[in-house]
Amino acid sequence: MRRILNSLLLSLITISALAQIPANYYSTATGTGAALKTQLNTIITNGHQDHGYGGLWTAYQTTDRDYYYENDGTILDIYSERPTVADPYNFTYNTNQCGTYSNEGDCYNREHIVPQSLFNQASPMRNDIHFIRATDGKVNGLRSNYPFGKVGTATSTSLNGSKLGNSASAGYGGTVFEPIDEFKGDVARMIFYFVTRYETQLSGFSSGNMLGNSAYPGLQAWELNQLLAWHNLDPVSPAEIGRNNASYTYQGNRNPYIDNPNYVDLVWGTITLDTEAPTTPTNLVANNPTSSTVALNWTASTDNIGVIGYDVYANGVLKSTVSGTTTTVQALNPSTTYNFYVIAKDAAGNPSPQSNIATETTLAGSGGGTGTCGTEDFENITGTGNGYATRIWTNNGITWTATDARIDQTINEKAITIQNGSLTSSSISGGVATLTVTTQRKFGGSSSTLNLQINGTTVATIPYSDVATTTTVNVNISGNVIIKLVNPVASNRVAIDDLTWTCSTTLSTVENSKEKAFSIYPNPVKNHELFVKGENLSKISKAEIYDLSGKLIKNIANPFKNSNKINLHRVTKGVYILKTDNTSTKFIVD
Repeated sequence: MRRILNSLLLSLITISALAQIPANYYSTATGTGAALKTQLNTIITNGHQDHGYGGLWTAYQTTDRDYYYENDGTILDIYSERPTVADPYNFTYNTNQCGTYSNEGDCYNREHIVPQSLFNQASPMRNDIHFIRATDGKVNGLRSNYPFGKVGTATSTSLNGSKLGNSASAGYGGTVFEPIDEFKGDVARMIFYFVTRYETQLSGFSSGNMLGNSAYPGLQAWELNQLLAWHNLDPVSPAEIGRNNASYTYQGNRNPYIDNPNYVDLVWGTITLDTEAPTTPTNLVANNPTSSTVALNWTASTDNIGVIGYDVYANGVLKSTVSGTTTTVQALNPSTTYNFYVIAKDAAGNPSPQSNIATETTLAGSGGGTGTCGTEDFENITGTGNGYATRIWTNNGITWTATDARIDQTINEKAITIQNGSLTSSSISGGVATLTVTTQRKFGGSSSTLNLQINGTTVATIPYSDVATTTTVNVNISGNVIIKLVNPVASNRVAIDDLTWTCSTTLSTVENSKEKAFSIYPNPVKNHELFVKGENLSKISKAEIYDLSGKLIKNIANPFKNSNKINLHRVTKGVYILKTDNTSTKFIVD
């Protein structure tokens, strides 16, 4: 592996780079800090020729060829190159362009080191050779639009050792992608180029948990500190110098941080540490309880640099960390009162004061019947973007993988939108009795259905149209399961939100009633009429019907004053909870 420890070698490389730089190219770069960054912006903006997105394939003929490791002229891919041993596979320039792919080594495509979703795929950013590398399609999709950082525990590792996983970079706790040491500095200097070349436009870009929203410093503090460390760890290599020269020939501008690595310290060397905490989150509200979940929402905090997430507490115990201002707290005990509060954090880890306390009591438990096994509201998806890629995130101990998916569309806050792909869970214990999900077709297309697969077998279909629709289907599969929703119509783009499922166990007719005051029939309900049998029915003051997300469907005062029947007209198929003064009972509407 390359390690330039000898100052003489570094000097020779610098001289080699200078030999290719036009005379006086950097003559106006005389400042430091933000001023120098703006001077470099002017220099590298002048002469920049946009050759379009398709032009990148032409550029790779000279910019991304391996004349430095195997020296065989194949594509130099930072996600598959192994500097000291044979590469796991090689790509030929003119024959292995993607195309479709399923595995590593199938083909190479165009990897935006700064994801194009952050700038809405606009030009000239989308076409700028200086930060768009030729890389393996599969690993490119795996990296998706996650920021670069140090991985703690890897969830995926490419054949050359590039990793995806939770962040171990100081100040950030989301998912990150980490290249091998050989190319960490390369990545850092490409991102430094981007935030310099496009510094005047950063305020209009999405952050992706990496970019800043102002010209200087241009990056979030945690990402800047990580990239500075990588820049120092992995000095400029002959391969970078060669690529910079070829890119200048193709595009007419240069990466100043390859030509003169000292510019990095001159621009960002003195970093002002972020010691200012976010403001207090306000207006926290708890509602929609089930036997094991409570929904929360609150008003966002503000911060001098930016809030990156909220820690959610129940009775003083940290339950989850989310990026948005809504969440559903999982794994709560039935018939229990909880005090909730949230604390905002910024990228430097500064915590806000805690929010107001919101109190809510969970519903009575199932007493041996089904219960809500899980909920996925898609609020934990990181990043932004309208590009279709593989998206991977973890919530409540379940890892979700969405292929050919975008994350900029909404139904109830965040949603995942699938084109020619699928949404798949990791293995889940407890089985699935019923599954409920909200769908909506986005953009054009026709109404159709998603295929619901459990452990690879299609067990039901989920309808969708241009109107947001919530559907519950019966599954009744026990044991460990993998849930998968497949969009079989590639021309339709379908948003998915509020996915919940119940455990696969036998329903109990009478639940959580010490007195066993009544029973219900028929169960399942067939003709929209639910009958109740028991003593002292007329004394029951209130009946409430909830769906399994905790939403109140019906509220009936003195329900059995004149009859022992509840009319369920317009209540759709699914599993519901009937709650009265002292009893909680589940039933199915068929």
